[in-house]
Amino acid sequence: MSLYAIGDFHLSFQADKPMDQFGSVWKKHEEKIQKYCNRLIRPEDTLVITGDHSWGRKLEECREGLAFIEALPGRKILLRGNHDMFWDAKKTERLNREYQGRLSFLQNNYYVYEDYALVGTKGYTFEGPFYLDRRGRIVGWDEEKEAHAEKLIDREIKRLQQSFDAASADGYQKFIMFLHYPPTSVIEKESAFTRIAEQYHAEHVVYSHCHGESRYHDSIRGEYHGINYHLVSGDFLKFRPERIL
Repeated sequence: MSLYAIGDFHLSFQADKPMDQFGSVWKKHEEKIQKYCNRLIRPEDTLVITGDHSWGRKLEECREGLAFIEALPGRKILLRGNHDMFWDAKKTERLNREYQGRLSFLQNNYYVYEDYALVGTKGYTFEGPFYLDRRGRIVGWDEEKEAHAEKLIDREIKRLQQSFDAASADGYQKFIMFLHYPPTSVIEKESAFTRIAEQYHAEHVVYSHCHGESRYHDSIRGEYHGINYHLVSGDFLKFRPERIL
């Protein structure tokens, strides 16, 4: 069995939101997702999709997108993204009941891959606005919006803690942590998310959300403090799921 991850499908089967406008990599990206998932993923594998599944704002507007994901090979675990308006965090249990045996929704709970607990939450990070000097260096930022971001980060950390604690209570000691947002902002070297990953000795942190060449280096990639950080945004991967284990 293998564990794969990818994020940011941004499916628009029931919404007028074509992705071609964001660059050639997005042209017919649904076909690329199908092609590479069918090529790489076997029925016994697990695929974690790290948010931004569909442009639909209500569940009924996302049915075709979720059916598309359901038809991909392997076991599918979904994480909330910032555009997943159909998914209220308080309704995760209802989604899991409705899609039982077809899709699994990761929020305030955990799933198992071999002897690992898969934990996760949407996350959050401060994205500005930043103030730049003439050389493009960050010299300041909107402190009011930063304070608001800190409140959202605190909420997400509590949700992530719930996932870790539930898995720990059941005896799991090996963790892979999933986020939608990157674990740090462009002005951070560490954050509440990196600290909790280190506290629980997570082996991998997997995230997405960062789109376009200029954003691929917004956060940590590669090994940092003994943890492997993976950016799995769909366009970054050119829609080929990354094998984590």
